[in-house]
Amino acid sequence: MTTDQTVLFSLLFFVFVFLIWGRWRYDLVAFVALLIALLTDIVPKELAFSGFGHPATVIIALVLIVSRGLSNSGAIELLARYVIDAKRKLSTHIGIMASLAAVLSAVMNNVAALALLMPVDMQAAKKAKRSPALSLMPLSFASIVGGMITLIGTPPNIVIAEFRNDALGAPYEMFDFAPVGLACAIVGVAYVAFIGWRLLPSARQTEDSPQTLFDLSDYIAELEVGKESPIIGKKVRNLDTLAGKSDVEILGLIRKGRRMPGLARMVEVQAGDMLVVEADPEGIEEIIGALGLKYIGTGKGVLSSEDLTLTEVVVSESSNLAGRSAVSFRLLYRYRISLVGISRAGKRFRDNVRKLILKPGDVLLLLGSDDRISDVITRLGLLPLADRGQRVIQRDKAWYAVGIFAAAILVASIGWVYLPIALGCAASLFIILNIVPIREVYDSVEWPVIILLGSMIPIGGALQSTGGTALIADGIVTLSAGFSPAVVLTLLIIVTMTLSDVMNNTATAVIAAPVAVEIANRLGVNPDPFLMAVAVAASCAFLTPIGHKNNTLIMGPGGYRFGDYWRMGLPLEILIIIIAVPMIMWVWPL
Repeated sequence: MTTDQTVLFSLLFFVFVFLIWGRWRYDLVAFVALLIALLTDIVPKELAFSGFGHPATVIIALVLIVSRGLSNSGAIELLARYVIDAKRKLSTHIGIMASLAAVLSAVMNNVAALALLMPVDMQAAKKAKRSPALSLMPLSFASIVGGMITLIGTPPNIVIAEFRNDALGAPYEMFDFAPVGLACAIVGVAYVAFIGWRLLPSARQTEDSPQTLFDLSDYIAELEVGKESPIIGKKVRNLDTLAGKSDVEILGLIRKGRRMPGLARMVEVQAGDMLVVEADPEGIEEIIGALGLKYIGTGKGVLSSEDLTLTEVVVSESSNLAGRSAVSFRLLYRYRISLVGISRAGKRFRDNVRKLILKPGDVLLLLGSDDRISDVITRLGLLPLADRGQRVIQRDKAWYAVGIFAAAILVASIGWVYLPIALGCAASLFIILNIVPIREVYDSVEWPVIILLGSMIPIGGALQSTGGTALIADGIVTLSAGFSPAVVLTLLIIVTMTLSDVMNNTATAVIAAPVAVEIANRLGVNPDPFLMAVAVAASCAFLTPIGHKNNTLIMGPGGYRFGDYWRMGLPLEILIIIIAVPMIMWVWPL
């Protein structure tokens, strides 16, 4: 290996390690990697920020804005409500929801599609008195496979299409992904509807949904002891009977910002102390009245006692709260929203609620007025768990939104207008018609994804220019020496799927795309099937909750554990390989 190759592979190794570790956000890891590549001259300075002006980056940003417009118009919400019926059998319900998720994911960002359908699905689970864990993972997986159908359905498709333009002189068109993607989506939806949900652990299938999952009874919350509280002077252990009547468990006591040792059973309660409790929202309300407690920030604090509501939200991977605590973010004083409690996939924790570093998938119980909570959900990239009517849906503009979007897709598909321009026109019309208010435009874009892609594209180019792709291709071709190109194609899918399960799928596509072309060149065959193989495999992240944002979002609300995903996900990945390889070779002959 040359010096440049050694430095580049060392840099990529550490990028993989840090992305898998997850201690730092993937956009920061990618941007630092780009800076190192520039300082070591692996990436020429004139190409330093070429990734941020790359068509793939622009298309992804515009798709996110258009997705917000489709959501705001209410078209999708009305469609979802029309097809939901809690009286249906579970397989039928999952089949309908999964099909809807796949269709929506084909025409909008798949994370946005899940965000729209997830509250609806949880409401249906509550009405049917079953665990939402049975339907949330199928819904997530269906939204992922649905994204494979079109160019704009998922970022890896956009990356692969634009890479083909750079490498072969022409990009993939809107529906070039459809034959293979549709076959995978149909099989995937059928699998999750009839087989997949049955493979979940029995504990997830039999849990009491209304109490343990939908209402999330395992919130760890902190409640302040008021000056007039009747429990002042009593020991914590003497409060168990009163707490038990409200189905509340007292876990400890905090005094002057410090948690008392153990469960503080022998400590006498003083005014201003904070009780640490585990309960659902209704139990928290009851215990406040029974013990004379109050929410943090109320009373003489910054929250008025009028029009306050409790709202459950999920921390998304791109949320501003991910990696921060409520104290460091000054949530109460900046937004007049109090963090009442946190649920983390059923796990207890010792840290103070407001000082706990929040992670994607955490479920937060927020207290505040409807308008402020609605604003915070939008600004901080949170996902509401229940449809409480907080967002004003512009239902009178639904057909305008659908018509504009359909026209943009049509003119781009037939080649009249370049796709980024068509999407840019659609986004502009959404803004002009106030379907996407100007204040929401930049909030609609997942900037961490944009930073990741803008940083990784120059590094992916360096992988080619330094001969790194040739080395990787040599290794794969040598490993499969003597076998047909179909075997090499299958091996490439398996390797790419494995990477996508542990790191961001966009980054996986950026790195794997040049390797695919190099392998095809070594074998002397058509590179299209190998690029399509990367597009399919990069989207298939079903084994872990960290491989795809959708899997992260459902972890807390579904009460899933890390090891639950592979049970349903591994058979699905095997099915995708079985379906994708012959379909790719049929549609895109070698």
